[in-house]
Amino acid sequence: MMIEQPLAHDDIIDHASLQKRLKTPICLDESIHSLEDARKAIEMGSCGIINIKVGRVGGLTEARRIHDYCVEKEIPVWCGGMLESGIGRAHNVAITTLPGFTLPGDTAASSRYWERDLIEPEVTVTNGVIHVPEKAGIGYEPNRELIEQFTLYSETFRAS
Repeated sequence: MMIEQPLAHDDIIDHASLQKRLKTPICLDESIHSLEDARKAIEMGSCGIINIKVGRVGGLTEARRIHDYCVEKEIPVWCGGMLESGIGRAHNVAITTLPGFTLPGDTAASSRYWERDLIEPEVTVTNGVIHVPEKAGIGYEPNRELIEQFTLYSETFRAS
């Protein structure tokens, strides 16, 4: 289906040369930190697919911009995880509901990595499909009691 990031993270020039010689699309992953990175890679022909990692690109707003640009340029996208707790995983689940996410992602169930996750409900996978909550926002709530239990130090800052 694809060859993911076969060359160095900062080498979109050689990725472009390689992509011209291949029928299999190259998927850029570590090369994409922003919409500008995606634009340059696509314009140079460095890839045929992009892996959008919400945490790596700086959040949902930039991830959405990259998604929208890729849809405009007819570049398929998928969402990769970076071993997030449920809070980050919930953002990945939310972004993948956008129409440009046509390829399967690698978001796993909470139980794959955590005895108890920091969100409610936990992310579950049934027959390879994640149920997407229909609540507002990202659809999950932080489990504040559990977060407090694992917090080693906190400090409150007050405006003067």
